[in-house]
Amino acid sequence: MLTVDVAILTVRDDALQALLMRRAEPPHTGRWALPGGFIRQDDISLEGAARRVLLDKTGIETPYLEQLESYGDPRRDPRGWSATVAYVALIASDQLEPRHGRNADAAAWWPVVGTSVAPNLAFDHARILAGAIARVRAKVEYTTLPVHLLPVKFTLPDLQRVYEQLLGRKLDKSAFRKRIAEVDFLEPVEGERRPASNRPAQLWRIKPGHRTVFFDRTI
Repeated sequence: MLTVDVAILTVRDDALQALLMRRAEPPHTGRWALPGGFIRQDDISLEGAARRVLLDKTGIETPYLEQLESYGDPRRDPRGWSATVAYVALIASDQLEPRHGRNADAAAWWPVVGTSVAPNLAFDHARILAGAIARVRAKVEYTTLPVHLLPVKFTLPDLQRVYEQLLGRKLDKSAFRKRIAEVDFLEPVEGERRPASNRPAQLWRIKPGHRTVFFDRTI
């Protein structure tokens, strides 16, 4: 058996959260799991299969999808020897309307604590989720990856807050803004500001063709 499984992460309520599905069919009926499914003959690629599964199982389309790792052994699925290609997806908190598709009776966001969530996950999904969280947190140090957890338009304080939530520490405002300016991947949304108590905050968006940019040193 060859499948794809997707760890979907977002930031909401000031915390990193993962989307899980509660299985309605065996094996592991009633246990929470990552969205996943079998690769079909009409899937044009592994990434295409992952995007199809995401849409079918959760109704979510993500702007950021990255292949994580492959997992396979005779014990990970009670139905027999199986392998899966795992992906990590990031989605903005303004797109949080997941639905559950076939083989699931519920879908819910669960807060991440360390590299895990509260439920005892089905299959080897706890290991996959831990790997996805570790990958994202490592990349936060040297890329613009966290921008994919924000809406299309956002303020610089919004961006800094997401970095701080993922890193688990505060960042100096001036140093952070200097680093963001150096990689030049944002552009102001002309004429659009968010009301604030002191003065309106400029809204920004990603420049076309600058989805993920690497820093020349860690943040």
